[in-house]
Amino acid sequence: QVQLVESGGGLVQAGGSLRLSCAASGRTFGVIGWFRQAPGKEREFVAAINWSNGMTDYLDSVKGRFAISRVSVKNTYYMQMNSLKPEDTAVYYCATSFSGQWGIFKSADFASWGRGTQVTVSS
Repeated sequence: QVQLVESGGGLVQAGGSLRLSCAASGRTFGVIGWFRQAPGKEREFVAAINWSNGMTDYLDSVKGRFAISRVSVKNTYYMQMNSLKPEDTAVYYCATSFSGQWGIFKSADFASWGRGTQVTVSS
């Protein structure tokens, strides 16, 4: 069973940067996704990376600001977040064990989740 642990969240001013990490224990392959959930809102897809070929996909509102990457030997996945905005404030989760279709990332298609890390962007 895969276990995921996120870290790297915190409080940052608008325009600042954070790098989130997702450390995976157990075998991971296929797709790693990042989602976020703001208070009172549904969990939404943010970014994904295909472990085997490095392909990535992003929510339109974070394209050009967020970058997802992996370090295979560490079984760790990162999401660099630049030019942060107050609307990026949310709990961020990484997820894997994906059973859906690349390009259509629904939270229900990911079976393994971390507990999340809080990102707060002040204006």
